[in-house]
Amino acid sequence: MRRVLVVGGAGYVGSVLTEELVHRGYAVRVLDRLYFGDGGLRAVRDRVELVDADMRAAPARAFEDVDTVFNVAGLSNDPTAEFNPRANYEINTRATVALAQQCKAQGVRRYVLASSCSVYDCGVTDERADVLQDETSSVAPRAPYSTSKYEAERGLLPLTDRHFCPVILRKGTVYGYSPRMRYDLVVNTFVRDALTHGMLTLHHGGEMWRPLVDIRDAVQAYILVAEADQALVQGQIFNLCYQNLRISELALRVREALRGLGIAVDLRPDYQRGSVRNYRVSGEKIARILNFRPKVSIEESVGDLVQRIRRESRVEFENPRYYNIRWLEHLDAAWMRAGRPGSVLDASTEPLPQ
Repeated sequence: MRRVLVVGGAGYVGSVLTEELVHRGYAVRVLDRLYFGDGGLRAVRDRVELVDADMRAAPARAFEDVDTVFNVAGLSNDPTAEFNPRANYEINTRATVALAQQCKAQGVRRYVLASSCSVYDCGVTDERADVLQDETSSVAPRAPYSTSKYEAERGLLPLTDRHFCPVILRKGTVYGYSPRMRYDLVVNTFVRDALTHGMLTLHHGGEMWRPLVDIRDAVQAYILVAEADQALVQGQIFNLCYQNLRISELALRVREALRGLGIAVDLRPDYQRGSVRNYRVSGEKIARILNFRPKVSIEESVGDLVQRIRRESRVEFENPRYYNIRWLEHLDAAWMRAGRPGSVLDASTEPLPQ
């Protein structure tokens, strides 16, 4: 039986990936700091081996008898990266490369890294830069999150050799249901706002572009690059995108999907100034080399998400666990109340606050 290690396997994408690997018959080991608890693993908890540890202090035993490592861990958006820039660099960049070095030292042959299409962000001020970008495009990320991801890529790829096969997936903005749910991702946020306020707010008028991909398609892509012939994926970067949409068009599609479910929704543009990400990417490389094209539409995902929310009575939309930055702020406050120094993100081995 093939054994794999999923770093961040209790997270938003990681928990869906872990379930799919278990269902496919893999022996799955999960390494996770469990900042958000282990609820994301509830459906397969008795069928996975859980190593409760920080990726910055990964024990050697986590890599024993492992063929492939999926690294889907880290601080995963701009607010959390800006919340603690030092931890963002330590986790997203330095620990990513250190894990790869541990893999090489212990004979792990394949290392699949979750990166981000946000490395292509060109903002909204330069229309000349607003073009479809592919894996050969020159990138100059500006934000702490996207910079940390790009620097991790740059540190990882030189480790490539005939015994070690790193593969990088630059994902678009993910949407869809996960047992470790998030409502701070744009499609999921739109569904939440529709169900709670009947209104979708379009920041910057929704003029910015965003590449998007359903969480189930992302998981299929991770497994595909892990199973593909080494010669096809070794040292390669692949963009992963179902569709590029302006946020305004995305909102219209979400509204129509919700109206089909009997949920009335209005749109409200908001032109207040603020930081706006804007980029669109090509997913043709992964289609050409691996014959993979994401399939799950916005409308299908919205319907599935609403159905699951209703079935599971997930109506605690303001629970901070569903928002990465709110939950980290909550943990930090508990950390300080306990009289501990610094931030909860600074400590890689001490017990987390309950």
